[in-house]
Amino acid sequence: MKNKIDYKTNFYDNGIFHVYNRTNNKELLFKSAENKLYFLKRFQKYLHPFLDTFCWNLLPNHFHFLVRVKSTEQIKKYLQSLEPQTLKPTEKKYIDDKSTTELLLELEWKRLFNSYAMAFNKQHNRKGNLFQRPFKRVEVTTEAQLTQAIIYIHANAQHHKLCNDFTRHEWSSWHTILSEKPTNLKRDEVLALFGGRQLFIDTHMLMTQFYYPGDISIEEE
Repeated sequence: MKNKIDYKTNFYDNGIFHVYNRTNNKELLFKSAENKLYFLKRFQKYLHPFLDTFCWNLLPNHFHFLVRVKSTEQIKKYLQSLEPQTLKPTEKKYIDDKSTTELLLELEWKRLFNSYAMAFNKQHNRKGNLFQRPFKRVEVTTEAQLTQAIIYIHANAQHHKLCNDFTRHEWSSWHTILSEKPTNLKRDEVLALFGGRQLFIDTHMLMTQFYYPGDISIEEE
């Protein structure tokens, strides 16, 4: 019997997690490139100070991030650098060791979701909750799980039959990792996990051919 996966494991400092969420009723999460860019900018604002990011993918009605929580010392140092009046109660409590990493990260992800949903709803004349609750996160505990998660996230558009070649999907970190442009991604760590750039490419190609062989018709999830 397979072990039951915990989709709401608690965040903790230095832990690695696959975080994902989708919309209610399979509605579109993004209706334009502008929406996707805005979502990534909101992630950068609310989550980057607390997380190291290995990879990500934005799909029509959901997203994936593979992240590592920064150390308690790093998080506190960042929060202490902010103007005290801008801090949320949970952030103040975290500095004083009166809150947990789990509660802090729950707050920051919800700030991302609320900020994006408010802008999206206003732009598209929409009302109500946009995201499913609670959002899911799965702990990654081994190097094998880490490399598998990276491949799964990059190949997700192909997995959901949105294209027959995941490298054609524009909105994933695959392209950034293979580029030489400045990035906040942990690019060097990711490539080192696979043994270098060429093995990173080769392993992705091999595994996606194994799991998603043949031509795939294009349809949205």
